[in-house]
Amino acid sequence: MASYHIWSISNFGKKQPFKTSGYLQITRQMRATPLVVMGNVNRISIRAGTGFSDLQEVEVVELNEPNGWIAIPLKDAQEKCIRTFMLQLAVLGNHQSGRDTHLPIFQYSDLEEKICTPAQLRSKPDTAALVFGKYFTDHMLEVSWDSEKGWAKPVISPMHDLQLHPGAKVLHYAIELFEGMKAYRGEDGRLRLFRPDRNMARMLSTAKRSSLPTFDAGEMIKCIKRLIQVDKEWIPYSNTSSLYIRPTFIATDPSLGVASPNQALLYVLLCPVGPYFTSGFKPISLMADPQYVRSWPGGCGAMKMGANYAPTIYIQKQSELLGHQQVLWLYGADHQLTEVGTMNIFLFMLNKQGERELVTPPLDGLILPGVTRLSLLELAREWKEFRVVERTITMAEVLEAHEEKRVLEIFGAGTACVVCPVSSISYEGREYVIPRSESSLSQRFFKTMSDIHYGRMEHPWAVDIE
Repeated sequence: MASYHIWSISNFGKKQPFKTSGYLQITRQMRATPLVVMGNVNRISIRAGTGFSDLQEVEVVELNEPNGWIAIPLKDAQEKCIRTFMLQLAVLGNHQSGRDTHLPIFQYSDLEEKICTPAQLRSKPDTAALVFGKYFTDHMLEVSWDSEKGWAKPVISPMHDLQLHPGAKVLHYAIELFEGMKAYRGEDGRLRLFRPDRNMARMLSTAKRSSLPTFDAGEMIKCIKRLIQVDKEWIPYSNTSSLYIRPTFIATDPSLGVASPNQALLYVLLCPVGPYFTSGFKPISLMADPQYVRSWPGGCGAMKMGANYAPTIYIQKQSELLGHQQVLWLYGADHQLTEVGTMNIFLFMLNKQGERELVTPPLDGLILPGVTRLSLLELAREWKEFRVVERTITMAEVLEAHEEKRVLEIFGAGTACVVCPVSSISYEGREYVIPRSESSLSQRFFKTMSDIHYGRMEHPWAVDIE
C-alpha cells in the first residue's frame, strides 16, 4: 500500500479522503478546495492543464514535515496556467506505479562510468554524411529496475547489444516507450539541451500509462547530461546538425501473460544527426486518407509509445508510392486534422472576420503533446501579433478557407525536423496546393527556434550541459 494519503478539507473543517495513490485529478469545480497531504512524502509536483494529456508542471512543493498535514496551494497553481480545467498532484521520488514506496530510486550521485578503451572508440562520420538515426556514439546509459529491489545504480558504459529473454514482455505486449530530445553545439561553443524537463514529464506520463515504474526526472536529466559530456565530441560542429537523444524504457521480465512488468530497463542512446528531411527546409506534400486512423478517444495517441508508430509505417509507404512525403492523419466522420506524419500540425489562416489566426488541434487525447508544439504556441502568444487558437479543425473548414483564399500556410512541427512547411494535400481525389509567402511564419518559427538551439538567442528553454 502507499504510505501517504491526500485529503480534502471542507468548509466545515472535516477531512474527506480522495485516494492513496500518487496521482489526484482535481476538476475546475474544486479549484477552491484546500488539500493536505498526510504521510511519508517529501515533494509534491503540481501540474495543470486543460486535460490529462497536456498537464504541465507549474510548481514543486517541498514538504519539510513529511509526517504532518501540509496545505497544497492549488488556487495559486491554477492562476499560473491559462485555461486550466484540471490539476494533478504527483508524489515525486517515491511513487513506483502503485508499488511499495520504500524501494530505492536511482540518483545521479550513484552513477557508475565504464569508459571505452581507445580500441573501442568508433570513427565519427562526416557532418555532411549524417542522416537521421543511423550513427550511434561510443557510450550509452542504462538503469535497470526490479519490482522487489527497486532501481539499480545508473551506469554509463560502451555501446553494446542488449540481452533479452525471448519471453521478455516488450517483445510480446509492446510494453515500451521512448522520448526524442536534442543537444546542440552553440555558435559560442556551449553545449545545450532544449527543454529536457518537458520530455521527462511526458515520459513519466507515458510510463504510468504503460504500467512501468516512474523515476525522478531531475536525476534522469543529470545522468543524460553526463552521458552527453562523455560523448560531447560527437555533437556536430554545425548549425544545421545536432545530437539526437533517445531515452527508451522497456519491460524485460521473461514472463508471458498480459500483466504489469516486474523487470524493466531504462536506457539512453545518442545519435549525431543532420536534417530529418534530406531536402532541408522545403515544403512537403501530404496524403490525407480518412480510411486510415492513427488514434482514437480513450486510446494512447497522446503517449509516446512505439506501438503508436508501427501501424503507421505501411500507410506512410503507401503515401510515398503516390508521390507524397508524409501522411495527414484524420479522425472521425468530419475528418478532423490530428497530426502530420510524426509531427503536430499548424494552420495559419485568416478567419471569417479577416483576422490572422494560428490554429492547431487541441490536446484532447488524440495527438502527442509535442515539446516543439508547446514552444511555438508560447512564442506566438508572446509575440501577440495574431490570434492563437487550440481547437478542432476539419478538412471541410480547410477546404472552405482554401477556396476563399484565406489559408496563408500549413506546417508541421516536431523535435526531429523542428518546423516543416506543407506544399500540398491530396484529399478525396484532388490535390490542394497550399500557398506560402517569401517571408512565412514557419520560417520565422524555424529561425527563432534555431537561434535558441544554437545560442544566438539567450533563452531559458536552452539548458547548459556543462
